[in-house]
Amino acid sequence: MIEFTNVTKRFGDATAIDDFSLVIPARKTTVFVGSSGCGKTTLLRMINRMVEPSSGTVAIDGEDVRSSDAVDLRRRIGYVLQNSGLLPHFTVADNIATVLRLTGVSRREARRRAMSLMDTVGLDTAMADRYPSQLSGGQQQRVGVARGLAADPNILLMDEPFGAVDPIVRAELQQELLRVQRELGKTIVFVTHDIDEAFLLGDQVAILAKGGRMLQVDSPSAIIENPADDFVASFIGAQRGSRALRVKRTPHGPVLVDAEGRTQGRLVEDDS
Repeated sequence: MIEFTNVTKRFGDATAIDDFSLVIPARKTTVFVGSSGCGKTTLLRMINRMVEPSSGTVAIDGEDVRSSDAVDLRRRIGYVLQNSGLLPHFTVADNIATVLRLTGVSRREARRRAMSLMDTVGLDTAMADRYPSQLSGGQQQRVGVARGLAADPNILLMDEPFGAVDPIVRAELQQELLRVQRELGKTIVFVTHDIDEAFLLGDQVAILAKGGRMLQVDSPSAIIENPADDFVASFIGAQRGSRALRVKRTPHGPVLVDAEGRTQGRLVEDDS
């Protein structure tokens, strides 16, 4: 479990995070979502001490992260960047094994673990000796996820990891992450500005405004069914587009259509 308690972060005279508190449950995916400048990445980086709070505490399983050595903490927490952050002169296998080698794992065992992780994230192991420049954007992101999982961390931080790939590849990567999470059950903290991605991936979604102000935190279903206010309703598209659904009667039975009149699916009656 990760817990933020009255966390504030100032950069000079600017307040990026103002008195933020949140409990992130273990073995679930929590998504921070909001527009640019709302403090999503700042909050994420406080977990592995890449950013230190000006006041308040961030704790993992009840222990303040500041009580741990920062380098050791980061090696125990997986971290996946938007642009994969791969080392260009390392092969795929060596990129995945980087943290393992830094923690003293033998080269042979680190490669074995890297090959296993390539399978886990859906990468052909024949690519193990290729370099990042020889991979597609989607393949590079899969390598980034595998590297984040290499040390078998309990916590995986993901900072808009799918934001730089095209929509088709992004959808594939989202489904791959859901599969990996079902299999491994990590505590994932995921940052995105895309509310549809947040609702697809998150067990818990935290909608943020400027200064890290919490607008609403709940499950995707609860937020859609009961947005906290008009701003949240507008932000999630509850009053427009694909979430503003109504029933349309047709000769072949009722269907659901969005605010633009486009059919989104067939309405199935529940006999139970």
